[in-house]
Amino acid sequence: MSAPIVHGGGITAAAAAFGGSPEDWLDLSTGINPCPVALPDIPARAWHRLPDRHLIDEARRAARDHYRSGEILPLPVPGTQSVIQLLPRLVDAGRLVGGTDNRVAVTDNRVAVVTPTYGEYARAFVSAGFAVDAVDDLAAVGAGHRLAVVVNPNNPDGLIWPAETLIALHDRMKAADGLLVVDEAFGDTDPALSLASRASQLSNLIIFRSFGKFFGLAGLRLGFAIARSDILTRFEDWLGPWAVSGPALSIAGSLLRSDISPIPGRINERCAGLHGALKGAGLQISGGTALFTLVADARADDIYTHLCRHHILVRKFDYAPEWLRFGLPPDPAADRRLGEALQRFER
Repeated sequence: MSAPIVHGGGITAAAAAFGGSPEDWLDLSTGINPCPVALPDIPARAWHRLPDRHLIDEARRAARDHYRSGEILPLPVPGTQSVIQLLPRLVDAGRLVGGTDNRVAVTDNRVAVVTPTYGEYARAFVSAGFAVDAVDDLAAVGAGHRLAVVVNPNNPDGLIWPAETLIALHDRMKAADGLLVVDEAFGDTDPALSLASRASQLSNLIIFRSFGKFFGLAGLRLGFAIARSDILTRFEDWLGPWAVSGPALSIAGSLLRSDISPIPGRINERCAGLHGALKGAGLQISGGTALFTLVADARADDIYTHLCRHHILVRKFDYAPEWLRFGLPPDPAADRRLGEALQRFER
């Protein structure tokens, strides 16, 4: 089993190390809309009964219309992390060749993950016994890779791959009987980037969409998978019955059909507030999306510790010690709190 991946969050551990109560900390360590939308009314039966088929079907139809996935009805899942861990089941980890005893040879089916990116993809495949190639360009994905993973926009640097480039990669993977996974967890603020509307014509494509990041409801643990029907049926079978709660399905069915037009504006306003605080402190913005910003600085570890002493948590990276990722502050007061703390940093 590979080592656990360090993620954003962890306010309880930070407060234990640096003092204060978790409620007093400013958590900027995740890429989640800090201004959650108002919850719609949830029928009492959604709490009282096991999730009925009509709730699942309505959430799938709402997701189809929202993501514009055409003939494909996206599958609701209990957070996309749940299906990331199922991906190795779609690909044989190895093939035994020759011999009848325990000294048989194994031919690996390799997996490519475009990196640096969300670490759980590589971890899921390594834990399942796959050989994982961390590649820094799509051109490095070859015929020997049975599955490739691209996060678009990427986390944590915000790198964007054009749709036509990803479609060309899909076609290469399909020709080699491989699968392409495109994680669009941070794609809601720029829908034009999404491949969802073309997914029904791309038979070897799997798209993951996050619900909680854009709507600010990460605690709901809800996401959607978009792929051909046999892949979605396998995911559904492997997840088991009632994988997504009735209240989550009800909320998804309502919000995905609601007027979401004010949400990007609020996110962009919060992003502008964050950038003002960072630039006011002389920090260099090196990447990001509307939901988070990446800073590169040789003093990153010291800045991280300094902010923790001011009860502000950001995301640092063991594989890139010069990076810090800042999530969005929830309001102008939080912008000022961050800016003042950064300006107190001894240079």
